[in-house]
Amino acid sequence: MGYPTDLQYAKSHEWLKLEGSTGSVGITDYAQASLGDIVFVELPKVGDAVKAGAIFGSVESVKAVSDLYAPVSGTITEINEALATAPETINSAANETWIYKFETTGEPESDTLLDAAAYEQFVSEETGH
Repeated sequence: MGYPTDLQYAKSHEWLKLEGSTGSVGITDYAQASLGDIVFVELPKVGDAVKAGAIFGSVESVKAVSDLYAPVSGTITEINEALATAPETINSAANETWIYKFETTGEPESDTLLDAAAYEQFVSEETGH
Protein backbone atom coordinates (compact mmCIF):
# COMPACT_ATOMS: atom_id res chain seq x y z
CA MET A 1 0.00 0.00 0.00
CA GLY A 2 1.61 3.26 -1.07
CA TYR A 3 1.19 6.55 0.74
CA PRO A 4 1.42 9.96 -0.98
CA THR A 5 4.80 11.56 -0.38
CA ASP A 6 3.34 15.08 -0.20
CA LEU A 7 1.59 14.20 3.09
CA GLN A 8 2.89 13.76 6.63
CA TYR A 9 1.47 11.05 8.87
CA ALA A 10 0.66 10.70 12.57
CA LYS A 11 1.04 7.39 14.37
CA SER A 12 -2.67 7.74 15.21
CA HIS A 13 -3.32 7.36 11.42
CA GLU A 14 -4.24 10.88 10.41
CA TRP A 15 -2.53 12.62 7.52
CA LEU A 16 -1.50 16.26 7.25
CA LYS A 17 -0.92 18.34 4.16
CA LEU A 18 0.82 21.53 5.23
CA GLU A 19 1.23 24.47 2.86
CA GLY A 20 2.92 27.33 4.68
CA SER A 21 0.78 28.18 7.70
CA THR A 22 -2.36 26.47 6.39
CA GLY A 23 -3.13 22.82 6.01
CA SER A 24 -5.67 20.05 5.76
CA VAL A 25 -6.20 16.87 7.76
CA GLY A 26 -7.75 13.51 6.92
CA ILE A 27 -7.36 9.85 7.84
CA THR A 28 -5.04 7.44 6.10
CA ASP A 29 -5.98 4.69 3.72
CA TYR A 30 -4.77 2.20 6.32
CA ALA A 31 -7.16 3.70 8.90
CA GLN A 32 -10.19 3.56 6.62
CA ALA A 33 -9.38 -0.03 5.59
CA SER A 34 -9.09 -1.04 9.26
CA LEU A 35 -12.39 0.63 10.12
CA GLY A 36 -14.43 -0.79 7.27
CA ASP A 37 -17.46 1.04 5.87
CA ILE A 38 -17.59 4.53 7.40
CA VAL A 39 -21.16 5.59 8.21
CA PHE A 40 -20.65 8.83 10.17
CA VAL A 41 -17.98 11.49 10.71
CA GLU A 42 -18.16 13.78 13.73
CA LEU A 43 -16.78 17.05 12.39
CA PRO A 44 -15.25 19.85 14.45
CA LYS A 45 -16.60 23.40 14.17
CA VAL A 46 -15.10 26.24 12.19
CA GLY A 47 -13.26 28.50 14.64
CA ASP A 48 -12.43 25.65 17.03
CA ALA A 49 -8.85 25.58 18.27
CA VAL A 50 -7.24 22.15 18.07
CA LYS A 51 -4.13 21.07 19.92
CA ALA A 52 -1.63 18.58 18.56
CA GLY A 53 -2.49 15.12 19.89
CA ALA A 54 -5.94 16.15 21.14
CA ILE A 55 -9.21 14.64 19.92
CA PHE A 56 -11.00 16.76 17.31
CA GLY A 57 -13.79 14.38 16.27
CA SER A 58 -14.52 10.77 15.46
CA VAL A 59 -15.40 8.39 12.67
CA GLU A 60 -18.01 5.70 13.05
CA SER A 61 -17.92 2.58 10.93
CA VAL A 62 -19.90 -0.61 10.83
CA LYS A 63 -17.17 -2.07 13.09
CA ALA A 64 -16.34 0.66 15.63
CA VAL A 65 -16.15 4.31 16.59
CA SER A 66 -12.64 5.76 16.52
CA ASP A 67 -11.45 9.09 17.88
CA LEU A 68 -9.54 11.40 15.56
CA TYR A 69 -6.46 13.26 16.80
CA ALA A 70 -5.13 16.57 15.51
CA PRO A 71 -1.64 16.08 14.06
CA VAL A 72 -0.71 19.74 14.76
CA SER A 73 -2.20 22.69 16.63
CA GLY A 74 -4.23 25.31 14.83
CA THR A 75 -7.57 26.99 14.32
CA ILE A 76 -10.12 25.32 12.07
CA THR A 77 -10.98 27.47 9.06
CA GLU A 78 -13.14 25.05 7.06
CA ILE A 79 -14.80 21.66 7.47
CA ASN A 80 -15.67 19.17 4.74
CA GLU A 81 -19.44 19.46 5.04
CA ALA A 82 -19.93 16.86 2.28
CA LEU A 83 -18.90 14.22 4.81
CA ALA A 84 -22.11 14.86 6.77
CA THR A 85 -24.13 13.25 3.98
CA ALA A 86 -21.44 11.14 2.28
CA PRO A 87 -19.02 9.84 4.94
CA GLU A 88 -18.23 6.84 2.74
CA THR A 89 -16.18 9.20 0.54
CA ILE A 90 -13.33 8.50 2.96
CA ASN A 91 -13.50 4.80 2.10
CA SER A 92 -13.12 5.42 -1.61
CA ALA A 93 -10.50 8.19 -1.45
CA ALA A 94 -8.97 8.42 2.04
CA ASN A 95 -5.75 10.13 1.00
CA GLU A 96 -7.64 12.83 -0.93
CA THR A 97 -10.61 13.40 1.39
CA TRP A 98 -9.84 16.08 3.96
CA ILE A 99 -11.89 16.43 7.14
CA TYR A 100 -10.88 19.96 8.10
CA LYS A 101 -8.62 22.77 7.00
CA PHE A 102 -6.80 24.97 9.47
CA GLU A 103 -4.42 27.83 10.11
CA THR A 104 -1.47 26.94 12.33
CA THR A 105 -0.99 28.75 15.59
CA GLY A 106 2.74 29.46 15.71
CA GLU A 107 5.29 26.87 14.67
CA PRO A 108 3.63 23.61 13.61
CA GLU A 109 4.72 20.58 15.62
CA SER A 110 5.13 18.58 12.43
CA ASP A 111 8.54 17.28 13.52
CA THR A 112 6.67 14.50 15.37
CA LEU A 113 5.06 13.33 12.13
CA LEU A 114 6.29 10.66 9.74
CA ASP A 115 7.03 10.86 6.04
CA ALA A 116 5.42 8.33 3.69
CA ALA A 117 8.20 5.74 3.92
CA ALA A 118 8.42 5.93 7.73
CA TYR A 119 4.63 5.67 8.05
CA GLU A 120 4.52 2.66 5.74
CA GLN A 121 7.19 1.00 7.92
CA PHE A 122 5.24 1.92 11.08
CA VAL A 123 2.05 0.33 9.69
CA SER A 124 4.05 -2.74 8.64
CA GLU A 125 5.48 -3.13 12.16
CA GLU A 126 2.07 -2.48 13.76
CA THR A 127 0.32 -5.11 11.62
CA GLY A 128 3.19 -7.59 11.40
CA HIS A 129 3.07 -7.50 7.57
